[in-house]
Amino acid sequence: MNGVQQKYRPQTMRSLAIVKTGRESSSACSPVLTIERLQMAQDIFHLPVLENEIVELFASQPTGVVVDATLGGAGHAYALLKNAPQLRILGIDRDPDARAASAERLAEFEGRVRIVDATFGQLRDALERNADFVGAEAIVGVLMDLGVSSHQLDDASRGFSFRADAPLDMRMDPTRGETAVQLLSQIDQHQFVRLLRENGESRFAGSIAKSVLERQPQTTNELTEAVERAVPMAARRRGHVATRVFQALRIAVNGEEAELANGLDAVLDALAVGGLLVVISYHSGEDRVVKSALHEAATGGCHCAPELGCVCGAVPRVVVFKASARLASQSEIDRNPRARSARLRVARKLP
Repeated sequence: MNGVQQKYRPQTMRSLAIVKTGRESSSACSPVLTIERLQMAQDIFHLPVLENEIVELFASQPTGVVVDATLGGAGHAYALLKNAPQLRILGIDRDPDARAASAERLAEFEGRVRIVDATFGQLRDALERNADFVGAEAIVGVLMDLGVSSHQLDDASRGFSFRADAPLDMRMDPTRGETAVQLLSQIDQHQFVRLLRENGESRFAGSIAKSVLERQPQTTNELTEAVERAVPMAARRRGHVATRVFQALRIAVNGEEAELANGLDAVLDALAVGGLLVVISYHSGEDRVVKSALHEAATGGCHCAPELGCVCGAVPRVVVFKASARLASQSEIDRNPRARSARLRVARKLP
C-alpha cells in the first residue's frame, strides 16, 4: 500500500496542476493514465462502508444538495452522484490528501460537486462561503462517515498506526494544529487518565498514562513500547494492546468529539424539512454522541417524566428511523472488514 501511495502523490499533484494550467502533452491525458490515477485514488482510501444503504437512502431525496461532511476518498460521493442525478455534492474534508484524491475521482461530475477545506464542525461557515454553489437549492441531506480512513492508517508518515514506526503526529490535517507529541508534552496525568477511560481503556489507564508521560514518546514505536510496559502480558485482551491509546490520542489531537457535537448541531439547522441526516460511526464514543444528539432532537429536548407525558411544550426537530443502529451485512464484512464496527443512524428533519 505504501508503494502505491508514493506513486500516487506526485501523479495527483501533477494532474491537479494540469487542471489549473491546461499545460500537458496529449500523451499524459491518455485513457490509460486516467484509469491508473483513478484506480490509485480508489485504492489508497477505504472502500465505502454501507454504500448500498447510503445510495438507497438518498436516491429518493428531491433535487438539492447533499453535504458529504467527511469526504475522504469520495467513495460515497461517487456512488451518490452516479445513482442520483438530481443531487449535487458539497464535499468537506480537512485532509489535503483526501481532497486531492476526491478531485480526481469526481472529475467526471464537474458542476455537480465542490470540494471544501473544512471540518464538519465548521459546516455553517462552509455553507456561507459556498453559497454560490448551494444557491437556492435545499440541503436535502448530510452524510457523516466518522473516524479515520484506511489511507490515514496505512500512510506511516501520518503517525496514526502502531503498524509502522513514524513520528507521532496524528493530525488529520498535517499542516495545522498540534501533534500528538506536543499534546503529550502538555497534558497532565489526571487528564490523560480521563481521556483513556473515555475511550474504553479503564483497567490500566493509570499505569499507561504514567508510563507514557514519563517516557514522552516521539514515535509510534516508542508509544507502543510505553503502553506495553504498563500492561501485563497475562491481562492483554484480544487485539493490539495499544489500540485504544492510539484512538484516544487521535481523537484528542483532532478535537473529534467537539467537532462532532458542533457538526451535528449545525446539521440540524442547515437541513431542509424532509432532509436526511445519515451518520456512520465506528466506536462506542462516537456512537454515544450521535445517539444522544438524535435523541435530544427527536424529543425536542423534553425531559418530562414518560408516565406523565410531555407538559413542557417541547417540539421534536427530527424523527429517527429506528432506535437501534443499522449494521453491515456479513457479506459486506467479508468483503470489507472495516464494516464490522460500523453503526448507521438516520434521522429526517421535521417542520
